Amino acid sequence: MGYYGYPKYVSAAEKKAKAAKSAEKLRKKNPNIAPIVIDGRTIAKTWWGKAWNKNLESYADYDNRIDRGRSYVRNGAVLDLQIDESVVTAKVQGSKAKPYDVKITISPVKKEVWKKIVSECSGRIDSMEELLAGRFPKALEESFLSHNNGLFPAPGEIRFSCSCPDGAYMCKHIAAALYGIGARLDERPELFFTLRAADISSLVSQAVEKKSEELLRSAEGAGKKSGRVLDGDLSALFGVDMLDEPEETKPASAPVPAPAPKRRGRPPKKKTPS
Repeated sequence: MGYYGYPKYVSAAEKKAKAAKSAEKLRKKNPNIAPIVIDGRTIAKTWWGKAWNKNLESYADYDNRIDRGRSYVRNGAVLDLQIDESVVTAKVQGSKAKPYDVKITISPVKKEVWKKIVSECSGRIDSMEELLAGRFPKALEESFLSHNNGLFPAPGEIRFSCSCPDGAYMCKHIAAALYGIGARLDERPELFFTLRAADISSLVSQAVEKKSEELLRSAEGAGKKSGRVLDGDLSALFGVDMLDEPEETKPASAPVPAPAPKRRGRPPKKKTPS
Protein backbone atom coordinates (compact mmCIF):
# COMPACT_ATOMS: atom_id res chain seq x y z
CA MET A 1 0.00 0.00 0.00
CA GLY A 2 1.08 3.59 -0.58
CA TYR A 3 0.50 6.67 1.50
CA TYR A 4 -2.77 7.22 3.38
CA GLY A 5 -3.96 3.69 2.62
CA TYR A 6 -4.19 4.16 -1.15
CA PRO A 7 -2.72 1.50 -3.47
CA LYS A 8 0.85 2.19 -4.50
CA TYR A 9 1.15 3.66 -7.99
CA VAL A 10 2.64 1.23 -10.48
CA SER A 11 3.68 2.56 -13.90
CA ALA A 12 2.72 0.89 -17.16
CA ALA A 13 6.36 -0.05 -17.72
CA GLU A 14 6.50 -1.80 -14.34
CA LYS A 15 3.26 -3.67 -15.08
CA LYS A 16 4.59 -4.85 -18.44
CA ALA A 17 7.85 -5.99 -16.88
CA LYS A 18 5.99 -7.93 -14.18
CA ALA A 19 3.71 -9.55 -16.78
CA ALA A 20 6.68 -10.51 -18.98
CA LYS A 21 8.44 -12.11 -16.01
CA SER A 22 5.31 -14.07 -15.09
CA ALA A 23 4.84 -15.19 -18.71
CA GLU A 24 8.40 -16.49 -18.87
CA LYS A 25 7.91 -18.41 -15.64
CA LEU A 26 4.63 -19.83 -16.94
CA ARG A 27 6.25 -20.84 -20.25
CA LYS A 28 8.72 -23.07 -18.45
CA LYS A 29 5.79 -25.11 -17.13
CA ASN A 30 3.76 -24.94 -20.36
CA PRO A 31 5.67 -24.16 -23.58
CA ASN A 32 2.39 -23.92 -25.52
CA ILE A 33 1.06 -20.76 -23.87
CA ALA A 34 -0.28 -18.09 -26.24
CA PRO A 35 0.00 -14.64 -24.64
CA ILE A 36 -1.80 -11.58 -26.00
CA VAL A 37 0.72 -9.01 -27.21
CA ILE A 38 -0.56 -5.55 -28.18
CA ASP A 39 1.61 -3.30 -30.33
CA GLY A 40 0.70 0.33 -29.72
CA ARG A 41 -2.58 1.57 -28.28
CA THR A 42 -4.97 -0.16 -30.68
CA ILE A 43 -6.19 -3.47 -29.28
CA ALA A 44 -7.60 -4.81 -32.56
CA LYS A 45 -6.84 -3.76 -36.14
CA THR A 46 -8.71 -6.17 -38.45
CA TRP A 47 -12.45 -6.35 -39.18
CA TRP A 48 -13.17 -9.41 -37.01
CA GLY A 49 -11.13 -8.17 -34.06
CA LYS A 50 -12.69 -4.72 -34.17
CA ALA A 51 -16.17 -6.16 -34.64
CA TRP A 52 -15.76 -8.40 -31.59
CA ASN A 53 -14.80 -5.47 -29.35
CA LYS A 54 -17.43 -3.18 -30.90
CA ASN A 55 -20.11 -5.75 -30.14
CA LEU A 56 -19.07 -6.03 -26.49
CA GLU A 57 -18.95 -2.26 -26.04
CA SER A 58 -22.38 -1.80 -27.65
CA TYR A 59 -24.25 -3.46 -24.76
CA ALA A 60 -25.23 -1.41 -21.72
CA ASP A 61 -24.59 -4.44 -19.48
CA TYR A 62 -20.89 -4.22 -20.29
CA ASP A 63 -20.48 -0.50 -20.98
CA ASN A 64 -19.31 0.51 -17.50
CA ARG A 65 -17.36 -2.66 -16.77
CA ILE A 66 -15.38 -3.75 -19.79
CA ASP A 67 -13.24 -0.59 -19.80
CA ARG A 68 -11.45 -1.98 -16.76
CA GLY A 69 -9.72 -4.53 -18.94
CA ARG A 70 -8.21 -2.20 -21.57
CA SER A 71 -5.09 -1.22 -19.64
CA TYR A 72 -4.61 -4.79 -18.45
CA VAL A 73 -4.56 -6.28 -21.95
CA ARG A 74 -2.38 -3.43 -23.28
CA ASN A 75 0.16 -4.04 -20.50
CA GLY A 76 0.51 -7.71 -21.41
CA ALA A 77 -1.45 -9.04 -18.43
CA VAL A 78 -3.15 -11.77 -20.51
CA LEU A 79 -0.34 -14.34 -20.23
CA ASP A 80 -2.19 -17.11 -22.03
CA LEU A 81 -5.44 -17.26 -24.00
CA GLN A 82 -6.81 -20.42 -25.63
CA ILE A 83 -9.90 -20.53 -27.85
CA ASP A 84 -11.74 -23.81 -28.33
CA GLU A 85 -15.29 -24.64 -29.37
CA SER A 86 -17.61 -22.42 -27.29
CA VAL A 87 -15.02 -21.82 -24.56
CA VAL A 88 -12.07 -19.52 -23.83
CA THR A 89 -9.57 -20.12 -21.04
CA ALA A 90 -7.03 -17.51 -19.98
CA LYS A 91 -4.42 -16.72 -17.35
CA VAL A 92 -4.35 -13.05 -16.41
CA GLN A 93 -1.74 -11.36 -14.24
CA GLY A 94 -3.17 -9.26 -11.44
CA SER A 95 -1.66 -7.58 -8.39
CA LYS A 96 -0.67 -10.92 -6.85
CA ALA A 97 2.32 -12.98 -7.91
CA LYS A 98 0.24 -15.86 -9.27
CA PRO A 99 -1.94 -15.16 -12.34
CA TYR A 100 -5.68 -15.67 -12.11
CA ASP A 101 -7.62 -18.28 -14.09
CA VAL A 102 -10.41 -16.96 -16.31
CA LYS A 103 -13.01 -19.06 -18.10
CA ILE A 104 -15.45 -17.63 -20.66
CA THR A 105 -18.22 -19.76 -22.19
CA ILE A 106 -19.98 -18.64 -25.38
CA SER A 107 -23.26 -20.19 -26.56
CA PRO A 108 -23.28 -21.59 -30.12
CA VAL A 109 -25.04 -19.58 -32.81
CA LYS A 110 -28.74 -20.36 -32.76
CA LYS A 111 -29.82 -22.63 -35.62
CA GLU A 112 -32.39 -20.19 -36.98
CA VAL A 113 -29.86 -17.33 -36.88
CA TRP A 114 -27.21 -19.41 -38.63
CA LYS A 115 -29.69 -20.46 -41.31
CA LYS A 116 -30.53 -16.78 -41.91
CA ILE A 117 -26.85 -15.81 -42.10
CA VAL A 118 -26.07 -18.59 -44.59
CA SER A 119 -29.01 -17.49 -46.75
CA GLU A 120 -27.92 -13.85 -46.69
CA CYS A 121 -24.34 -14.77 -47.62
CA SER A 122 -25.52 -16.85 -50.58
CA GLY A 123 -23.92 -15.50 -53.75
CA ARG A 124 -22.32 -12.56 -51.92
CA ILE A 125 -19.00 -14.05 -50.78
CA ASP A 126 -16.27 -14.90 -53.26
CA SER A 127 -13.93 -17.01 -51.13
CA MET A 128 -12.85 -18.05 -47.64
CA GLU A 129 -9.98 -15.55 -47.81
CA GLU A 130 -12.29 -12.61 -48.50
CA LEU A 131 -14.65 -13.60 -45.68
CA LEU A 132 -11.84 -13.85 -43.12
CA ALA A 133 -10.31 -10.60 -44.36
CA GLY A 134 -13.62 -8.81 -43.80
CA ARG A 135 -14.06 -8.01 -47.50
CA PHE A 136 -17.79 -8.38 -48.07
CA PRO A 137 -20.80 -6.12 -48.75
CA LYS A 138 -21.80 -3.54 -46.12
CA ALA A 139 -25.20 -5.21 -45.80
CA LEU A 140 -23.56 -8.41 -44.57
CA GLU A 141 -21.54 -6.46 -42.00
CA GLU A 142 -24.74 -4.98 -40.60
CA SER A 143 -26.36 -8.43 -40.54
CA PHE A 144 -23.38 -10.01 -38.74
CA LEU A 145 -23.47 -7.31 -36.04
CA SER A 146 -27.25 -7.28 -35.57
CA HIS A 147 -28.16 -7.53 -31.88
CA ASN A 148 -29.72 -10.88 -30.92
CA ASN A 149 -30.03 -11.83 -34.59
CA GLY A 150 -26.45 -11.77 -35.83
CA LEU A 151 -23.23 -13.73 -35.54
CA PHE A 152 -21.82 -12.00 -32.46
CA PRO A 153 -22.95 -13.07 -28.97
CA ALA A 154 -25.27 -11.03 -26.77
CA PRO A 155 -24.54 -10.72 -23.00
CA GLY A 156 -27.06 -13.46 -22.29
CA GLU A 157 -24.96 -15.84 -24.41
CA ILE A 158 -21.73 -15.11 -22.50
CA ARG A 159 -20.89 -16.61 -19.10
CA PHE A 160 -17.61 -16.15 -17.25
CA SER A 161 -15.74 -16.79 -14.02
CA CYS A 162 -12.42 -15.76 -12.47
CA SER A 163 -10.36 -17.16 -9.60
CA CYS A 164 -9.66 -13.67 -8.20
CA PRO A 165 -11.32 -12.44 -4.96
CA ASP A 166 -13.02 -9.50 -6.73
CA GLY A 167 -16.76 -9.88 -6.28
CA ALA A 168 -17.67 -7.59 -9.21
CA TYR A 169 -19.95 -8.89 -11.95
CA MET A 170 -17.10 -8.44 -14.43
CA CYS A 171 -13.64 -8.09 -12.89
CA LYS A 172 -10.63 -6.54 -14.63
CA HIS A 173 -9.22 -9.95 -15.49
CA ILE A 174 -12.38 -11.11 -17.27
CA ALA A 175 -12.60 -7.79 -19.12
CA ALA A 176 -8.95 -8.14 -20.20
CA ALA A 177 -9.60 -11.67 -21.49
CA LEU A 178 -12.67 -10.48 -23.45
CA TYR A 179 -10.56 -7.82 -25.15
CA GLY A 180 -7.86 -10.44 -25.63
CA ILE A 181 -10.28 -12.46 -27.77
CA GLY A 182 -10.58 -9.50 -30.14
CA ALA A 183 -6.80 -9.24 -30.37
CA ARG A 184 -6.47 -12.97 -31.05
CA LEU A 185 -9.02 -12.73 -33.88
CA ASP A 186 -6.63 -10.29 -35.57
CA GLU A 187 -4.19 -13.18 -35.93
CA ARG A 188 -6.67 -16.02 -36.51
CA PRO A 189 -10.14 -14.79 -37.52
CA GLU A 190 -11.31 -18.36 -38.25
CA LEU A 191 -11.33 -18.95 -34.47
CA PHE A 192 -14.45 -16.78 -34.27
CA PHE A 193 -16.43 -19.56 -35.97
CA THR A 194 -14.80 -22.16 -33.71
CA LEU A 195 -15.88 -20.15 -30.67
CA ARG A 196 -19.47 -19.90 -31.95
CA ALA A 197 -19.56 -23.58 -33.02
CA ALA A 198 -20.45 -22.55 -36.57
CA ASP A 199 -19.37 -24.40 -39.74
CA ILE A 200 -17.54 -21.75 -41.77
CA SER A 201 -16.79 -24.22 -44.59
CA SER A 202 -20.47 -24.85 -45.31
CA LEU A 203 -21.22 -21.13 -45.28
CA VAL A 204 -18.50 -20.34 -47.82
CA SER A 205 -19.14 -23.36 -50.05
CA GLN A 206 -22.86 -22.57 -50.34
CA ALA A 207 -22.17 -18.89 -51.00
CA VAL A 208 -19.60 -19.63 -53.73
CA GLU A 209 -21.76 -22.36 -55.27
CA LYS A 210 -24.66 -19.92 -55.52
CA LYS A 211 -22.41 -17.35 -57.18
CA SER A 212 -21.10 -19.86 -59.73
CA GLU A 213 -24.68 -20.90 -60.59
CA GLU A 214 -25.61 -17.28 -61.18
CA LEU A 215 -22.60 -16.85 -63.48
CA LEU A 216 -23.56 -19.92 -65.50
CA ARG A 217 -27.20 -18.84 -65.80
CA SER A 218 -26.11 -15.37 -66.88
CA ALA A 219 -23.83 -16.82 -69.52
CA GLU A 220 -26.51 -19.18 -70.85
CA GLY A 221 -29.14 -16.45 -70.93
CA ALA A 222 -26.93 -14.09 -72.90
CA GLY A 223 -26.73 -16.63 -75.72
CA LYS A 224 -23.95 -14.77 -77.49
CA LYS A 225 -21.35 -15.07 -74.77
CA SER A 226 -18.37 -17.08 -76.00
CA GLY A 227 -16.88 -20.01 -74.15
CA ARG A 228 -13.66 -18.06 -73.72
CA VAL A 229 -15.46 -15.23 -71.87
CA LEU A 230 -17.28 -17.77 -69.67
CA ASP A 231 -14.00 -19.47 -68.87
CA GLY A 232 -12.62 -16.07 -67.84
CA ASP A 233 -15.52 -15.53 -65.43
CA LEU A 234 -15.04 -18.95 -63.86
CA SER A 235 -11.28 -18.43 -63.64
CA ALA A 236 -11.83 -15.17 -61.72
CA LEU A 237 -14.33 -16.89 -59.40
CA PHE A 238 -12.27 -19.96 -58.52
CA GLY A 239 -8.77 -18.53 -58.99
CA VAL A 240 -7.68 -21.17 -61.50
CA ASP A 241 -6.85 -21.13 -65.19
CA MET A 242 -9.34 -22.80 -67.49
CA LEU A 243 -7.56 -24.78 -70.22
CA ASP A 244 -8.75 -24.33 -73.79
CA GLU A 245 -9.99 -27.47 -75.49
CA PRO A 246 -7.78 -28.61 -78.37
CA GLU A 247 -9.05 -27.70 -81.80
CA GLU A 248 -10.30 -30.53 -83.98
CA THR A 249 -7.80 -31.52 -86.68
CA LYS A 250 -9.19 -31.63 -90.20
CA PRO A 251 -8.26 -34.68 -92.32
CA ALA A 252 -5.72 -33.86 -94.99
CA SER A 253 -7.18 -33.77 -98.52
CA ALA A 254 -5.92 -36.26 -101.11
CA PRO A 255 -3.12 -34.85 -103.30
CA VAL A 256 -4.14 -33.77 -106.82
CA PRO A 257 -2.21 -35.83 -109.42
CA ALA A 258 0.12 -33.80 -111.63
CA PRO A 259 -0.78 -33.64 -115.36
CA ALA A 260 1.00 -36.14 -117.64
CA PRO A 261 3.97 -34.62 -119.45
CA LYS A 262 3.55 -33.90 -123.16
CA ARG A 263 5.49 -36.11 -125.63
CA ARG A 264 8.03 -34.35 -127.76
CA GLY A 265 9.33 -35.32 -131.29
CA ARG A 266 8.35 -35.13 -134.96
CA PRO A 267 4.69 -35.11 -135.77
CA PRO A 268 3.44 -38.36 -137.39
CA LYS A 269 3.67 -38.52 -141.20
CA LYS A 270 0.48 -38.12 -143.11
CA LYS A 271 -0.47 -41.05 -145.28
CA THR A 272 -0.63 -40.28 -149.04
CA PRO A 273 -3.48 -41.74 -150.96
CA SER A 274 -2.44 -44.69 -153.15
